Amino acid sequence: MVATSQVFATQAGLDMLRSGGNAVDAAIAANAVLGLTEPTGCGIGGDLFAMVWEPDKDAPAGLNASGRAPRSLNLDVFRKLSLNSIPSLGPLPVSTPGAVDGWFELHGRYGVKDFGDLLAPAIELAREGFPVGQLTAAAWASNARSLRQFPGFADCFMPGGEAPAKGQVFANPRLAKTYETIAANGKEAFYRGEIGWKIAAYMRENGGYLDESDLASHRSEWVRPVSSSYRGNDVHALPPNTQGIATLQILNLLEQHDIQPLGFGSAKYLHLLIEAKKLAFEDRARYYADPAFVATPTEELISKEYALERGKLIDPARAATKVLHGDPRLDSPQTAYLAAGDSNGLLVSLIQSNYRGMGSGMTPGELGFVLHNRGELFNLNPSHPNALAPGKRPFHTIIPGLARFAGGERLAFGVMGGAMQPQAQAQVIANIVDFGMDLQAAGDAPRVFHSGSSQPAGEAAQEDGGRLALEPGFGPELRKELTGMGHVMGDARGVFGGYQAVMRNEHTGVLTGASDPRKDGQAAGL
Repeated sequence: MVATSQVFATQAGLDMLRSGGNAVDAAIAANAVLGLTEPTGCGIGGDLFAMVWEPDKDAPAGLNASGRAPRSLNLDVFRKLSLNSIPSLGPLPVSTPGAVDGWFELHGRYGVKDFGDLLAPAIELAREGFPVGQLTAAAWASNARSLRQFPGFADCFMPGGEAPAKGQVFANPRLAKTYETIAANGKEAFYRGEIGWKIAAYMRENGGYLDESDLASHRSEWVRPVSSSYRGNDVHALPPNTQGIATLQILNLLEQHDIQPLGFGSAKYLHLLIEAKKLAFEDRARYYADPAFVATPTEELISKEYALERGKLIDPARAATKVLHGDPRLDSPQTAYLAAGDSNGLLVSLIQSNYRGMGSGMTPGELGFVLHNRGELFNLNPSHPNALAPGKRPFHTIIPGLARFAGGERLAFGVMGGAMQPQAQAQVIANIVDFGMDLQAAGDAPRVFHSGSSQPAGEAAQEDGGRLALEPGFGPELRKELTGMGHVMGDARGVFGGYQAVMRNEHTGVLTGASDPRKDGQAAGL
């Protein structure tokens, strides 16, 4: 079973399974196709995180394939430029892309097919072209308006001077050639060979800081996922520098309340969810950062004891207002998540992103991809845990999810969408556990998105408690009731995330898939 946000990617994953590959082979093949067919969310210019659950293991393995800040980029650069924040676009937010190294780490530990076979479907599609999906086309056009100014972008991604329209066949022969080089020469070609040299030369020519030494020194890291229980069901996440533990913190707070009798979509339930999110995101803003540079108290943050203490701050009838609000840059919705499972019980949860849609706009000549802008999420306050430092990994919003239910099911799931991700993951788990929804319904159900309740330490507090957005499907009476409880309503069109999931029943071996109708994707199996 494979679930992705693009039909071509799902089918590429199934091709790997059909030809003797396993779930990891399927995930890599699908991700390579996603980088072609959905460049508005992912690509090899970005980073990757994954969790892999082997059938005979009690706990999953975790991979942090996120890149680090250029060694020559430090806080003094921004002081000299009189910048108080890192720009969204251009050379300054570019950090080392980690996705390709992540592919090879996953393949080296788990893959069974030749690596070249995994890239073959993407190479063929890149050369022959594919019809662009409806939602992808809309995002592509939006990105093109701001990125066409950067050298190489329009040449690659705007044939005829325009972003491709829905249904238009788009080919990317540059990316096909890059994939062929990686297939033939491995990750060395990307980090220490001709691809890396072209990236570094392009960055030098255009005022960038990423160079050959940054690429050559990049290494992914295998990490131990952390977990917490929710009403007897285990939920797993990657530790910082991702925001994965925010999902666990929200669920730990929700667990203190019996929400099933309140009903899905009730004001009382959604109020508790939002207040739990506010508390978790306060900690997210203060503590989540690269553990190689700061000692993040991960185990303490996800402990039940800490949640009980923090839970005392939730008023079941009134919205909190005096909380620190979040950096609105974290709410960018573009990322690509996929899940895959095979007949032997191997389960993969993988997420990969450029950060802001198509990334920084920096498009190295003739390579067919855009470099990401994940470095934008560094803080320029030198006392902040997530402060920019040479060789440091930035705070990351992308989070793969895994869960094991008391009934004997294992679930790989994710909901792409910046700061929406932990909020939506918690909603999906509650939909399944508390409200009895099946896998597809848990993702189809309307979602809520809350923003503005926390921001990096030392910045001014927002006194109204942030903004709450309700997806269509919730009626006007609910809005009125939540407003009466003190919630300030806002608009978050397009940031409700994109969900994909694969579940395996450990008793029967049957796989179930789900794919979000908010995306162009598909869940399909053999």
